[in-house]
Amino acid sequence: MRSIIITGASSGIGRVTAEHFLDHGWRVGLIARRAEALGEITHDNAVPLPCDVTDEVAVGEAFAAFGHLDVLFNNAGMFGPQASIDEIALSDWKQVVDVNLTGMFLCARAAFKQMRHQTPQGGRIINNGSISAHTPREGSTCYTTTKHGVSGLTKTITLDGRPFGIACGQIDIGNARTDLVKNLEVKRAADGLPPLPSMAVEDVARAVYGMADLPAEANVQTMMIMASTMPHIGRG
Repeated sequence: MRSIIITGASSGIGRVTAEHFLDHGWRVGLIARRAEALGEITHDNAVPLPCDVTDEVAVGEAFAAFGHLDVLFNNAGMFGPQASIDEIALSDWKQVVDVNLTGMFLCARAAFKQMRHQTPQGGRIINNGSISAHTPREGSTCYTTTKHGVSGLTKTITLDGRPFGIACGQIDIGNARTDLVKNLEVKRAADGLPPLPSMAVEDVARAVYGMADLPAEANVQTMMIMASTMPHIGRG
């Protein structure tokens, strides 16, 4: 049975993706802070691993407890304040960096260690980037900056993982209908802006599964999946 750990598995993209992998017969490790929410995912192959991705010790213990690992979907993240840079408190900046970059680093490091030393050696890490790593939206200083950092992390893991059979890729998502996007739309509506085109979260889950299901000799280095008519492509 193939195995995957998914961070941020209690809601949104993480939860829907976890359910998709469970439906396809994978053993799925579920990482999130809310143990009660993870407990709602009832399946014989679901392994709740409640922990905070910013806690180095807790992350290490969670990965060690799970054991053999074929894939990590490094998904946990947060948006932070929607404001111009002069309105962002340092504490808010540090919180987003801690979750989106440090948390992703800690989980990738733990997965890499497990994959490097397990038998058979190797595995795959899929980092959740964002379309903001290419084209940001207004009021996204914290989020956009960290997602550019994720792109650098993905590329360096790709290089460092080659001697050990560890592949690394990134999925950049544009406007899946998660609570995060719904919250952004509330502010757009308050500012008198029209809603943005969006897509079902299930479409993202299928894309992640396609990346994870590849043979070891193949890797999707970067995938962009977005709502078909969102304004990422085009000129104002």
